[in-house]
Amino acid sequence: MSKNVSFSAQLRERAGKGAARAARRAGQVPCVIYGNGKDPLPISIEARLLKRELADAGFFTQIYEIDVQGQKEQVLARDVQMHPIKDEPLHIDFLRVSGDSRITVAVPVRFLNEEDSAGLRRGGVLNVVRYEIEVECSPSAIPEYIDVDLADADIGDSLHISGVTLPEGVTPTITDRDFTIATIVAPSAVKAEAAEEEEGAEEEEKKEAEG
Repeated sequence: MSKNVSFSAQLRERAGKGAARAARRAGQVPCVIYGNGKDPLPISIEARLLKRELADAGFFTQIYEIDVQGQKEQVLARDVQMHPIKDEPLHIDFLRVSGDSRITVAVPVRFLNEEDSAGLRRGGVLNVVRYEIEVECSPSAIPEYIDVDLADADIGDSLHISGVTLPEGVTPTITDRDFTIATIVAPSAVKAEAAEEEEGAEEEEKKEAEG
């Protein structure tokens, strides 16, 4: 991973809505750590630290170390409940992971070399089909991004998963087809012009056939 992030957490002695509200009033976010064959661990983490990490696009692909009063857990964020109005975290679920785990995670797509794409230079538009790609890998191999190179992409081209080089040990969860990540499409003006030309050609053919 691109960074090592650790949190100090407090063990929540009581569960329930009342205890969760008390934690939030104290500037904490109620959380739970679960999985890996162990009992769920209810904790709370300082809200300002979590909000800073939530602002990062890689929050769900980052392995965090949480120190729960001396007990350290390697975790991956799995679910975040947000306040519908204040846009603040109300509760976060963390999944325990270990070095030999195989996990499924959605990784953001990053498009490279847009300035070198002949299709985009000619006025084409990048039509993104998938902003994220779900992959399976070990926790230590989670990529920060999946890079898609647009250097050779022209209008009408489709970019598929088969054209992407994934890190070793990282495999897409969709294996039954070569799915599309993005396409380069003609702008509306070009499409309209092409449609008019096609319509004109059809009219001419019709007249020739009638003549």
